[in-house]
Amino acid sequence: MSEMTTYPYYVGGKFVTSTSGHLIEIICPYDQSIIGRVQAISKEEADAAIAATKAAQKGWADTDLFKRADLLNKWADQLETDVDAIAQIIMQEVGKTWNDAVKEVTRTAEFIRYTVQEFIHTNDTAMSGANYPGGSKNKFAIIKRIPLGTVLAISPFNYPVNLSVAKLAPALIAGNAVVFKPATQGAISAVKLIESFDKVGFPADILQLITGKGSDIGDYVSEHEGIDMISFTGGATTGRHLSSFSTMKPMVLELGGKDPAIVCEDADIDKTVAEIMSGAFSYSGQRCTAIKRVLVHATVADALVGKLKTEVEKLTVGMPIDNPVIVPLINEGAADYVQGLITDTIAAGGELLVGNKREGNLIYPTLFDHVTMDMRLAWEEPFGPVLPIIRVTSDDEAIEIANASEYGLQASVFSQNFSRAVAISEKIEAGSVQINGRTERGPDHFPFLGVKNSGMGVHGISRTIESMTREKLLIINV
Repeated sequence: MSEMTTYPYYVGGKFVTSTSGHLIEIICPYDQSIIGRVQAISKEEADAAIAATKAAQKGWADTDLFKRADLLNKWADQLETDVDAIAQIIMQEVGKTWNDAVKEVTRTAEFIRYTVQEFIHTNDTAMSGANYPGGSKNKFAIIKRIPLGTVLAISPFNYPVNLSVAKLAPALIAGNAVVFKPATQGAISAVKLIESFDKVGFPADILQLITGKGSDIGDYVSEHEGIDMISFTGGATTGRHLSSFSTMKPMVLELGGKDPAIVCEDADIDKTVAEIMSGAFSYSGQRCTAIKRVLVHATVADALVGKLKTEVEKLTVGMPIDNPVIVPLINEGAADYVQGLITDTIAAGGELLVGNKREGNLIYPTLFDHVTMDMRLAWEEPFGPVLPIIRVTSDDEAIEIANASEYGLQASVFSQNFSRAVAISEKIEAGSVQINGRTERGPDHFPFLGVKNSGMGVHGISRTIESMTREKLLIINV
């Protein structure tokens, strides 16, 4: 392996190698080749990175807002210049199709520009003592939002550029410094992202990229007294673990989901099928917002299932460079888990309509009918291209099943009766409910949140800025 495939981490405005001497091999999910090695930094190096942000943050916060904005906008421009190189790594590292990898980079540039404008148009507010009984008309409060300090941004593998910048850009424009810890499978994409950042000329030390296994340095940096806020996107198990030691430390967690699509008997079946197909199977279902179960009224179940079966059989399957819908899963362990759910469902009596075929990490799209509540697939999040159909006899039954899940990220409701769809939506325990549309993140300025084991706090550009700042009052006595 050439030296060119060994990637550095980023500290003090420089790309450096770890003194630990430890490297982590990153395996391509679809051809099993080693596409590179990333640094496994030491705890002492993590200490140094965090300390550097503490020293640099106040100077960055004092930097003129429009200077910060200009640098971030130049970063967006640089990402568009570097789009092909970054997309190539995204495709190789996380198995995303070429088209989707390119879209992720361009979407990220748009995200940065919108974030800059959102913060520029965030103004201080004011209050008068005269508006409270007995208050003094000579007392005024100016309410400002100030940065929290050093933000720890922990990103997932499935959107290694977009969901990283969804944390980095709001933190930086608000005047925070950032310690950026990407998912290990996704770390090379993070390096390429920071290469673009480095070309722009940001001040040294306001952003540090640290790499290594979460089991080695994850807890250490999360509990570090130098971290003032944590923004995490990833699995529910890790999220619950992080929340257990978040004493007095602000935290926003974006976790998993078991997003249901509730299909009423008056739904437009053709539109519903199109939305479910896109929501369930794009990027092989490796999305926290993927539709992961269909709760369909029994009177239209046969019609829906027949059309879904036809569409699943049409899905393109293959390698990312060919831009199919179904690509190999991120690693062998993920594929093993999904295959285990499929095998368990067959053994428990679920009706296999399509699928149950595997080639390495490639799980072919799989559709089950007559899935019941005693089957694991009814409750567990597969993060893969397998979709269970659960037949119900009423809206109330669908709502009860939807709400029995430990998750509550998103849901979809399909009905041509708008009042009915709204009534169902209001009873579903989820952060957001799509009416006659697939579950998905975005547009990026919409609030994005989960309840129960799907998360804590709110994402979305303005909400993320709020989570990474705090109010401070200046009280003026005239």
